[in-house]
Amino acid sequence: MPSYRTRRSSVPALAGSALACALLASPVHAQSKAPLTVEELARRLQAIEQRLGTAPAAGETVDANGLADLDQRLRVIERKLDLQAEEAEARVASTPVVSLSASKGLSIKSPPPGDVELKFRGLAQADGRFYIDDNAIPQNDTFLWRRAQLTLEGSWGPLLAFRITPELAGDSVTLLDAWADLRFSPAATLRIGKTKAPVGLERLQASNATEAIELGFPSELAPGRDIGVQLQGEVAKSTVNYVVGVYNGTVDGRDATTTNPDNNFEVAARVFVEPWKNDASALSGLGFGIAGSQGDKEGTGNNFLPRYRTPGQVQFFNYRSAVIADGDQTRWSPQAYYYRNAFGLLGEYISSEQEVRLPTTGANAKIENTAWQLLAGYVLTGEDAGYRGVARPNHPFTVGGAGWGAWELVARYGELEIDEDAFPVFADPNAVAQRAKSWALGVNWYLTGNFKLVANYTQTDFDGGAAAGADREDEKAFFTRAQFSF
Repeated sequence: MPSYRTRRSSVPALAGSALACALLASPVHAQSKAPLTVEELARRLQAIEQRLGTAPAAGETVDANGLADLDQRLRVIERKLDLQAEEAEARVASTPVVSLSASKGLSIKSPPPGDVELKFRGLAQADGRFYIDDNAIPQNDTFLWRRAQLTLEGSWGPLLAFRITPELAGDSVTLLDAWADLRFSPAATLRIGKTKAPVGLERLQASNATEAIELGFPSELAPGRDIGVQLQGEVAKSTVNYVVGVYNGTVDGRDATTTNPDNNFEVAARVFVEPWKNDASALSGLGFGIAGSQGDKEGTGNNFLPRYRTPGQVQFFNYRSAVIADGDQTRWSPQAYYYRNAFGLLGEYISSEQEVRLPTTGANAKIENTAWQLLAGYVLTGEDAGYRGVARPNHPFTVGGAGWGAWELVARYGELEIDEDAFPVFADPNAVAQRAKSWALGVNWYLTGNFKLVANYTQTDFDGGAAAGADREDEKAFFTRAQFSF
C-alpha cells in the first residue's frame, strides 16, 4: 500500500485514521487472518465515497484492481475532509461568542480578536420602610421599588468603552449613567458623559455593594451623578487612583439636572492610595485619600440649595424659601477604608461650604456644613469583606441542603451638623434641626452571589428642629430589602 500525506488539521487526521480503520478492519478480517483483496478494499472505499459525496458518476468505470486508482481516490477523500475542516474553522471564526453566567450576566463578544463586547447587567431592590413611634412627625410605612436598573456596557475596540444605565423605579424613567471612555492607557482614560462625581467614598460604591440599605450623612453633602468630562487612571502598579474633571455642578446629595442651570461649572478631583495593595500583608486592604470640588452656584430652589435627609430618608433641614445660592461652593473630604479577611471598616468626613444671600434683607454669609461617619462590618461565615461587597458565599443557600449562604453584621454611627450661622436668618430653627446624630445596626444575608436579604434598624436624634427651641422627635426606622443583581 502507498503511504499517505500527514495533514496539519486535526479533523482530517482523525478522519484519515477512521478511514484507515474502516478499510483495514472488516468483520471477516477480524475473525480470520485471511488478507483483504483489492476488490474488497475497493468496495469499502466506494461505500465511504458515497457517504462523502465523492463517488464516481453513474456509468463511470472504476479500476478496482489498480492500487494507483485507490490511491487517487483516497487523495480525493482527504481533500474533501480538508475543505470540510476549513469550512468548520471559518464558521467558528465568524461566530460571536454568547455567554450567560450567574456572576457575569449576559455577554456577547465578537469573533476573534474579540475587540467588540456587549454586557448586560441588572439590579432590582425591593424595600420595606417602617417607622416606629412617629407621633409628632408621622411617616408613611410603605413597600417600594428602590432601584430597578438595566445596564448595557461594553467595549468597541481597544479604545472605546461605554455604559448606559436607566433607572426604571419610581414614577418616571431617568438616566443614571451614560458615559463613554477613551482608554488611552490604564494611567489615562478620558470619560465623557454622566457619571458619579468623584467626591464621596460611600457614594462611589456600587449600589448593590453598600453594606447599609441607605447611605450615611457624608453622602448628603457629597454630589451625586453629574455631567461633564473627567480624566482618570491608575498609576504606580495600580496603587494610586486619581480622577480630575469639569462638570455642570450639582447640589449636595443629589444628581445633576439634564442641563447646566446657571452657566457655571464645577471642578472636582480625587486621589486615593492603596500603598500595600499588591502585598500579602495585613495592610493590603488599607486605602486612604482625599477628594474635593469647587465651583459657583447662583440661583434659588432645589437645583441650587440642598435639603438634607437622615439615613431613614426623612428630610430634617432646608433653607428658607427666599434664600439664594450666591457664589462659591467648596467641598473637601478625607476618606479611608480597611478590609482584612471578614472585617471591614469605612470612614469619611466631608465639609461643604456655600455662599448664600437673603435678598429681602441683603444678609449674606458663607455657610459650612459638615458630616462624618464610621461604618463597620463583619462576615460571620468567614467570607472576605471588601469595598465591592461580599462577592460570593462559600456555601450558597440551598433548600434542604447544608449551605446557608453568607451572613454579615453591620454597625454605623454618623453625624451631620449645620453651621450655626445659618440660624435664624437663612434657616428656621423652629422647623429644621441644627444637628443630627444617627446610629444603625444591620444584618445582611447573602443567599447566593446574586440574591441577598437585608434588615437595618436606624435611630436618629436631633438638636433643635421643633417649636420654642425644643428638639425634634427622635426618628426610629426599620428598613428591609430584597436585592437581586447580575
